[in-house]
Amino acid sequence: MRNPEEADGFEGEASSRSMMSGASSPYQPTTEPVLPAHRLHVRCDTEYLRSTLGLLKVLEVLLALIAFICIETVKECLPCGGLYFFEFVSCTAFVVTGVLLLLFSLNLHTKVPQINWNLTVFGFLATGAYMVNSYVAVKIWRLTDRRQVTSQSSEYTRARSESRGEVESQPEIQRLEE
Repeated sequence: MRNPEEADGFEGEASSRSMMSGASSPYQPTTEPVLPAHRLHVRCDTEYLRSTLGLLKVLEVLLALIAFICIETVKECLPCGGLYFFEFVSCTAFVVTGVLLLLFSLNLHTKVPQINWNLTVFGFLATGAYMVNSYVAVKIWRLTDRRQVTSQSSEYTRARSESRGEVESQPEIQRLEE
């Protein structure tokens, strides 16, 4: 049978009373204070949602969602590059602006004071500017590539025509050579 002192612990295990009983026990109480669990207090900031910035964010989220839904209804496209880019931009705008709206309307931005959230928005704008720059650069590159292919095919056509003796019958080719 067990002693009343050992009633707290399991067999072969020290009880909590014997752990705290003093110098004769090998188990000493901890010296670190027990802190209460840190809770994240989240509340909806209706003042932010009514402010100009809040209303703009809500409008941006709604417009990005509508744009994304509209682009998803397109069934066919022949040159789809622009369509895919618009789809990417509208989806990204919806997600990023939605996250920012949640951060600001739930006051979560105050829980991470190491990040300057207002400047972070400008970081997203700079990223968008770089993306537009990349898109334009690729578009120019493709145009240049198409012109080179077109000029190579016209040279091929001229060389083929010359080899067949068809140059005399095509005055526009003769004009280009002069």
